[in-house]
Amino acid sequence: MRATVRWAHADFRAHRGEALFVVLASAGIIASLLLAGALFSYAANPWQRIFNQSHGAHIWLHTRAGADTDALAGLDGVAELAGPYRTTATTVESHGARAGVTLRAAAVDPPETARPLVTAGGWLTRPDTGTGTGTRTGADSAAGSVVLEASVARALWAEPGDTVRLTGPDGAPHALRVSGIAEAAEPRYHPGGGPGIGWVLDATLDEIAHGDTGQSVGLRLADPDDTDFTVQRAVTVLGADRVARVTKWQQARAEAGGDDRLLGQVFAVFGLGALVAAALAAAGAIGARVRGQLRDIAILKAVGFTPGQVTRGFLVQHLAFALLGVTLGTAAIALLGARIPGRIGEAAAVWQDLPGHTGLMIGVPCGALLLIAAATSLSAWRAGRVPPVPVARAALPSAAPMTALGRRALGLRVPPALVLGWRAAFPRRGRTLASVARLALPLALITVALVAWSTLDQFRDSPARMGLPAALTVRAEQPGGASDADLERTLAAVPDVAAVHPGAEVAALVPGQTGTITLRGLGTAGSPYPSEVVEGRAVEGPDEAVAGQGLLDLLGVRVGAWVRMTVEGRPQILHLVGRTIETESGGRVITTTLDALRERDPGLRPDFHALVLRKGADPRAVSAALATAAGAALEIRETPDPADRLEPARAVIAALIGVLALIGLTELLTLISTGVRDRGRDLLALRAIGLTPRQIGAMIVTAAGLTALASAGLGMVLGALTGSRLVDAQGASSGIGAGIARIPPVPVLSVVVAAAVLGAVLAALVPATRTARRRPADSLSETL
Repeated sequence: MRATVRWAHADFRAHRGEALFVVLASAGIIASLLLAGALFSYAANPWQRIFNQSHGAHIWLHTRAGADTDALAGLDGVAELAGPYRTTATTVESHGARAGVTLRAAAVDPPETARPLVTAGGWLTRPDTGTGTGTRTGADSAAGSVVLEASVARALWAEPGDTVRLTGPDGAPHALRVSGIAEAAEPRYHPGGGPGIGWVLDATLDEIAHGDTGQSVGLRLADPDDTDFTVQRAVTVLGADRVARVTKWQQARAEAGGDDRLLGQVFAVFGLGALVAAALAAAGAIGARVRGQLRDIAILKAVGFTPGQVTRGFLVQHLAFALLGVTLGTAAIALLGARIPGRIGEAAAVWQDLPGHTGLMIGVPCGALLLIAAATSLSAWRAGRVPPVPVARAALPSAAPMTALGRRALGLRVPPALVLGWRAAFPRRGRTLASVARLALPLALITVALVAWSTLDQFRDSPARMGLPAALTVRAEQPGGASDADLERTLAAVPDVAAVHPGAEVAALVPGQTGTITLRGLGTAGSPYPSEVVEGRAVEGPDEAVAGQGLLDLLGVRVGAWVRMTVEGRPQILHLVGRTIETESGGRVITTTLDALRERDPGLRPDFHALVLRKGADPRAVSAALATAAGAALEIRETPDPADRLEPARAVIAALIGVLALIGLTELLTLISTGVRDRGRDLLALRAIGLTPRQIGAMIVTAAGLTALASAGLGMVLGALTGSRLVDAQGASSGIGAGIARIPPVPVLSVVVAAAVLGAVLAALVPATRTARRRPADSLSETL
């Protein structure tokens, strides 16, 4: 053992550069994987992130005015109180959209507990300051301003600087300027659900409420598991008649749970693939170093080292390098990750308080170390089998003989660097496939990430192809007002409205009456709704319908089946002729024409109208025009886009691409250095046949470029196929349905291929220059 340790120490001193590369490569890869994990957790746990950053409250009690909330501070388990804050119920309107909003009185300085996180604009300021995120005077002062919760702002299309119309409890109108948009760890606003949240100063609340106020108080607990017990005690202290509503942290987290699951599954696949690619890259660097020391191994065996000693020596040495690199990378992220500028540093700072932080900080380094150890064991075992006769290496042919195609290319005066570069890039079938496959893995994962990115872009750029042809939904506030025909004519007359489709939704019992689904009548036989059918065909005749994947899975049927359901006590039988992309209600929606529903109920009137806009039309401008044309008689809502929930995934995908690019670069440098070393003996022959140093360098660069080109082509194909299946499988499991995946455009894939080839060429320039300048005596020494 002592001899093995002494040899390992001497080997380290003789090859410090190679050892440093292995350590830095391992550290860089681990650091990148941990940063990717931080971004994954940051995007996949939006509620937990907001809760931790805002020092949120676990319980919110909404009480009537006069409730003695100060007594809540004395309850066991209550660590801090947020408030109490005076509140009032209002209706806010902007760009033709309406939302119920509970205004909450707030101070100029945001509270420490349950602090709203301003994401756009600024917080409330005193009226006499006239400052905020910009210069504000007169009517724009903080006394007439409001900060809207993010989900409310999205529903109202409101942005900082907009003016919203507000109706108070007494019905009097008010105008408030949106000074900012904030996130809060409370239940989100959903149209038709509970009210949203807005923050105003006390003076503004007094002007709107005129004494008609309630109270909201938040309780931050020492132990979140005591939530239910604390709620019971708090209601007892305040009096049940004083408490109007209670919201708990589990409710808010559950509303964001769908996003957590969707992002978590996608990122888990990406993370596992990146971990495998990183381990292979690090193991490849170690294996290349072992292959580069075959002569030293032969000498060790000649002086008496056994195969077991050689194997243990290499294994211990490189495991120490890998452990050092993993430790350095982990320590760097733990200590310095929060200081990285931008979103990455913010994610690293918040990550330590998010679920799964400890598991990832331990699991990622340990998993990578185990994979590196497995690959290193194989390389060390091969080192132990090296024969103790170094001359045998020189006696073996270094490459396959020149092919007939290569000789013909040389005869046609094809540049020798190109022909020899091709021959060097693809020397033997098995070795070529291994090299190309190792480099193709990170490129394939990059393509998978680009497929996910392109799918998100498709939701935004071409919503009709993703099952969202109607950008706006209009509901009549007064059903007894204008007739359906008059309303449709009014809507169709608005500029940029391409089509108006009346619709109605009813709850239907599935066969066996074990659950309910949404039965939607949309469009008419003469003007059918343009649903995106990905399987089967669209509705063409009576009693025909299309359904989402979630409904097919629920009923266990396929396209072509007849489905019987119960609507208001009466049966409804429909023929499923197609499957559509359905983004609402988990895909448990069956869509037919409004005429089909009227066969069961002739007096059925439309509940809403779906508006299909012309290409390039702005939904906000159309919504404002609709509000002007129909007055206050319409409730206008934007069609929810599921891509909005996944918007944080874009930053994660971009970071993942950067991580995979670093892994690919490490693998590329390993392949180039291995190729240059293995072809060192060929320099004598190349010099002998008249090749200049520049031609030798060009050959090495060409070989690297061709290897990268082959790997990029293979990675693009495999990544596109795998990414499409992964995204479609995720869509099917979420109920949206398969068929949503979109392959990145050809120019984007071409840029990836060009970047891979250019990176290979640039990475090969330095080794090519050094190799071309070597003396023949240096190359001759490597043959012994």
